[in-house]
Amino acid sequence: QVQVVESGGGLVQPGGSLRLSCVASGFTLDDYAIGWFRQAPGEAREGVSCTSSRDRSSYYRDSVKGRFTISRDNAKNTVYLQMTDLKPEDTANYYCAVDTRPYPCTLGRPNDYTYWGQGTQVTVSS
Repeated sequence: QVQVVESGGGLVQPGGSLRLSCVASGFTLDDYAIGWFRQAPGEAREGVSCTSSRDRSSYYRDSVKGRFTISRDNAKNTVYLQMTDLKPEDTANYYCAVDTRPYPCTLGRPNDYTYWGQGTQVTVSS
């Protein structure tokens, strides 16, 4: 059974850091593009970062560039999202998703992603 499970969310003060993990089971995560999305209450789901499988390209939304870093640990079948200098506007439920298509990852089309985790809540507040 294909499954991804996120963890690592929590409450952090502005300027703080968190590392989110996305652990895969039932498939080899390195074979696919992986995306991190987030959704705040009343807002649409938006792409935060993604990493492609074939060319290892990575993409970030403009508001997180220089603050967030996506990485893979193939030995642990895990993708991480390291988040630094967190801001209140980063508050959202963060989701990991798997794109099974043989293309570079994208941030603008959540429907390209087939498998989704349940999410992990990130709250940035003083």
